[in-house]
Amino acid sequence: MRSEHRPVTGFSVVVLGGTGFLGRRIGAACAADGARVHLVSRSALAVSAAVGPGVSAVGLDLVTASPREIAAVLAAAGADVVVNAAGRAWQADEAQMAAGNAELVEQVVTALAALPGPPVRLVQLGTVHEYGAGAPDAATGEEHEPAPITPYGRTKLQGTRAVLRAREQGVDGVVLRLANVIGAGVPQGSLFGRVAAHLGAAARADARGEKAVELRLPALRAARDLVDAGDVTAAVLAAVTAPEADVAGQVINVGRGTAVPMRGLVDRMITLSGLELPVVEAAEGPGSRTDVAWQCLDVSRAQRLLGWRPLRSLDDSLRELLASVLPPEHLRPGTPLGITADAPAEEGKQS
Repeated sequence: MRSEHRPVTGFSVVVLGGTGFLGRRIGAACAADGARVHLVSRSALAVSAAVGPGVSAVGLDLVTASPREIAAVLAAAGADVVVNAAGRAWQADEAQMAAGNAELVEQVVTALAALPGPPVRLVQLGTVHEYGAGAPDAATGEEHEPAPITPYGRTKLQGTRAVLRAREQGVDGVVLRLANVIGAGVPQGSLFGRVAAHLGAAARADARGEKAVELRLPALRAARDLVDAGDVTAAVLAAVTAPEADVAGQVINVGRGTAVPMRGLVDRMITLSGLELPVVEAAEGPGSRTDVAWQCLDVSRAQRLLGWRPLRSLDDSLRELLASVLPPEHLRPGTPLGITADAPAEEGKQS
């Protein structure tokens, strides 16, 4: 069974941040569904030769672009839909995050409001980090008042509010508030990407007969809601074609509805890799935590408005991620990564 959405055949879909971790997946899925796709990013022209049928690349520095420049790109593409997968999360200070996560969104909604003709659907990718602590020991619904405590969460919330305010200007916008996204290609700035990269290096060292370097991590006391990148793509496709009356001006959570302990996640990644690797956690001193200890999303609104639900298990996501970084010999049948588990690993508390 798959999450249902109406085909996007014939749509012109512009993906901002179209060469990034999520943007390129969303673009490929829209093209496979029959849309004409335009990937927009600063590096888009560098990858233009690699795009598939029905996909074009537009080089534009979105952070410095004016609303007029953005509007010109959208008009040239004949955009029916804009998916904003652009933003800054890793290796950026708060000013850089504000530029990529908040000011850029203001520029986009200004450009959309100025376009002639029927409204262009805007699908904005938000984040669970906008909630801050969320509901304690329970699933957090969209009615929960956001109280972000990190620069990333604060700047992404500013972007969400820009989309919701733009409804008054006639902008047809919906915000998908994503749990922590996992899958092949996840940035190394994330815990998942960092661990995967280390396991890849450890596997190559093992193949050379060398001892793997221990995996040193910050204290892993948190539990996080995780969602597969493929499931996120399905939610975006559903939001692209959902009736305006159902989704315009809405915030919709997209997650698995389960809080996964991060130490258990790391241990599961190591088990699936087939490696023996020591893990050293840093001590957590007073005041050392910079984020919340618990994240879990209530995804019932996505089920109701989009006909969407998460389909991929945590093991599915971890296997795809590890397969992208480990040497081929670790993917053979009979090795831990080549064995399909009868049931997923313990994943934490269900909403």
